[in-house]
Amino acid sequence: MDHTTHGAGTGHDQGAHGDHHGHGGHGGASWGTAVKATLHCLTGCAVGEILGMVIGTALMWGNVSTMILAIMLAFFFGYSFTLVAVRRAGLDLKSALKVALAADTVSIAVMELVDNGIVALVPGAMDAHLSDALFWSALLGGFVVAFLITTPVNKWMIGRGKGHAVVHAHH
Repeated sequence: MDHTTHGAGTGHDQGAHGDHHGHGGHGGASWGTAVKATLHCLTGCAVGEILGMVIGTALMWGNVSTMILAIMLAFFFGYSFTLVAVRRAGLDLKSALKVALAADTVSIAVMELVDNGIVALVPGAMDAHLSDALFWSALLGGFVVAFLITTPVNKWMIGRGKGHAVVHAHH
């Protein structure tokens, strides 16, 4: 088996190149690129969700109010992480906002739908307290399932020049 057919003399192989530039007109995105984009999204979602749950619980809000706050903060932090990155790359605020919205909206929406759906469906999870293992296992389990479902969505979008492919165009 010849292992030198791709990337010979270039200093890197096709897989490494695909992980960095696995989007646009190359017929699809690599799984590595999709995983990185989804982990980025998951980070913002997790920060926002956990903060929202903590705030809502501390203020003794009801389940619906707490969940709405958590979802709003998940979108806020998800967009903010991208916004900061593209602003650092030199984009003005208006352009950076457009990039963040284009890059993250579908990914965050899918992640939030799946994650919150799981938390809502786990018996007792919505009424569990922050100190209960049930609360954290439902929330973290929801994040895992959301990651597994959102990664192929991001792969598909990046492969078509959408989602996080928009962010990579500004690095």
